[in-house]
Amino acid sequence: MHAQDTSKVNELITAYKKLDKFNGTVLVAAYGRIIFEKGYGYCNAAKGTRNNPQTIFQIASITKTFTSAVVLKLVQQHQLSLTDKLSKWYPKFPNAEKITIGHLLSHTSGIFDYTHEDTVTKVNTEQNMMAFLAKKPLDFQPGSDWRYSNSGYSILGFIIGKVSGIPYEQAVRKYIFKPLHMDHSGFDFEHLQNKEKATGYSMINDTIKTIAAYSDSSVVFAAGAIYSTAEDIYKWHRGLQSYQIVYKELLDKAYTPLKRNYGYGWIIDAVDNKKMVYHSGNIAGFSSVLVRIPQDDICIVLLNNQEGTELEPIARKILDILYQKPYEIPAKKTAISLPDAILQRYTGKYEITEIHLILEIILDNNQLTAHMVNGPAFPLTPEKENLFFIQDGKVEIEFVAGPSGKAEKLIINQNDQKKEGKRIQ
Repeated sequence: MHAQDTSKVNELITAYKKLDKFNGTVLVAAYGRIIFEKGYGYCNAAKGTRNNPQTIFQIASITKTFTSAVVLKLVQQHQLSLTDKLSKWYPKFPNAEKITIGHLLSHTSGIFDYTHEDTVTKVNTEQNMMAFLAKKPLDFQPGSDWRYSNSGYSILGFIIGKVSGIPYEQAVRKYIFKPLHMDHSGFDFEHLQNKEKATGYSMINDTIKTIAAYSDSSVVFAAGAIYSTAEDIYKWHRGLQSYQIVYKELLDKAYTPLKRNYGYGWIIDAVDNKKMVYHSGNIAGFSSVLVRIPQDDICIVLLNNQEGTELEPIARKILDILYQKPYEIPAKKTAISLPDAILQRYTGKYEITEIHLILEIILDNNQLTAHMVNGPAFPLTPEKENLFFIQDGKVEIEFVAGPSGKAEKLIINQNDQKKEGKRIQ
């Protein structure tokens, strides 16, 4: 990476910061060394402290990469097998004889995700969680499909405790944090006393700074309770690269997609014909992503003390910089006005089959609105004659005209993911 590349990374992150889409810390490493690390925005707006590479953030679902590694460590030590059945520890749990450790790791168990219900006060112990989940029917037969399940990772945390003889949190410290000297990482973020601790915001910009409520670490547990720093997460990457924690053979399994590009605690993709493994996280007040290209020893860490921000598209643009591929720097949207005669071309119903969504576009009083059938409605702001945006540009809708001039289809672009919808009415 050249000096101009580091200035490109800074330019990119600064653009996202200006759009209120990044408030946190960035670390980029390649070929065994850190080549860029910097904090952006407030660690604590009330105190005026700024984010820096030592700021402590909740990393949310990046926790799953740690939970997976402890399970694989126990497999390596022959204390556990990927084919062990859930019935070994929970014989009375429904369908436990069909669900394996491998299913829990890869989100193919079919076990209901507790985050789909407001269960926070009920499931913060093993007994409560297992009793709650036992009453829920499986989403599908184990191994037959894929659905993200935080519950599966909570169960893995309980099993780690039973197999290792020490609580899950102590097991992560023993097998990962201590050997890798991850001295600024832990679990109970709410009660952490440290001047580097970031305040989590549900919204933070020049005018609004809304502090988010804490997530109960005893609930999010092995699915999302870890807090850490960008530099500690880089130590995690180094430990994985050197196979210090888990043997290569088992990590290769973890990096192999089973269903929906998910392996054991990692999402798998490819960049520049090289395997990319990553995980993102979102929790009250925080969002995060860890992206790695093991072959080139590349590690990108983005930790944000603002919830609901999609960081994966930013990390992918940093990869574009590293691999000298084209990328776009986001800019603030500028609204234009269009006459009804043009807006009328876009009215009608469109079906986005990929996400089972029907959108009705309605024109009323010179305002185009997208109505989700049986759902909310969003006003569309024109940026070009056929391009509109929603929510400060987080979502774009492009209309594609047919021979008659009326739109035949629309393309929804959200976080650089495009979905197409055909006109049905």
